[in-house]
Amino acid sequence: MTEALVLSTQVGAVRTLTLNRPKALNSFTSEMHLVLAEALGEVERDRSVRCLVLTGAGRGFCAGQDLADPAVAPAATAGARPTDVGNVIERFYKPLALRIRAMPVPVIAAVNGVAAGAGASIALGCDFVVAARSASFIQAFSKIGLVPDAGGTWLLPRLVGRANALALAMTGDKLPADEAQRIGLIWKCVDDAAFADEVRALAERLAAMPVAALAATRAAIDAAMHLSYADALSHEGQWQSKLSASHDYLEGVAAFIAKRPAVFSDR
Repeated sequence: MTEALVLSTQVGAVRTLTLNRPKALNSFTSEMHLVLAEALGEVERDRSVRCLVLTGAGRGFCAGQDLADPAVAPAATAGARPTDVGNVIERFYKPLALRIRAMPVPVIAAVNGVAAGAGASIALGCDFVVAARSASFIQAFSKIGLVPDAGGTWLLPRLVGRANALALAMTGDKLPADEAQRIGLIWKCVDDAAFADEVRALAERLAAMPVAALAATRAAIDAAMHLSYADALSHEGQWQSKLSASHDYLEGVAAFIAKRPAVFSDR
């Protein structure tokens, strides 16, 4: 039997999706994109899921696009129609990046090994990036004559500033996880021995929080990057109007007054 390209497991309210092409460092193929899209759709539909963890099998998180995939392989013969990688971006990577950014629950990228090319961009587009100390991030695009994609050109300068973004993208140098944390590219680098426990603890903590408000927080912060200060204040008010009518707000206030733990359930 052919092993699943994406493994899906759930413990409590935490769903874990594992990219499962370990021999190819979990690099993307068209088929894996389709399987991952379906798995993400299941997360969106299943209200028992309150946090999503995205990780990779084996020694890598994701090495980006599999260049042997027919969808991106250069034309084999002279005069043949050139490969249009932009079509692959529009068909697969743009929907994936936007879907992760709009998930109804917090999303953790558990970077267990190398994250390269589009694999790095997808990880950086998640809400939290927790990386094992042995992991690394590589903007590999310049090595094959391309520009960062899957959201890389948007994410990099916002995370680490223009100078660092250009240096990472142009040189394609490997960035160790501890250095990625130091410059603000990722949230946390942890020792390999503590990696699984750290990811699990964070996921369980987020799952117990008011996840609808967490998803709204992501949306509000992303929107504010394109708004004036005054418009951002108004946008915050719109979210507060919506959220203050929810169960979780009432529960949170009641729990605060009663000095008891809150039990949140909105999604």
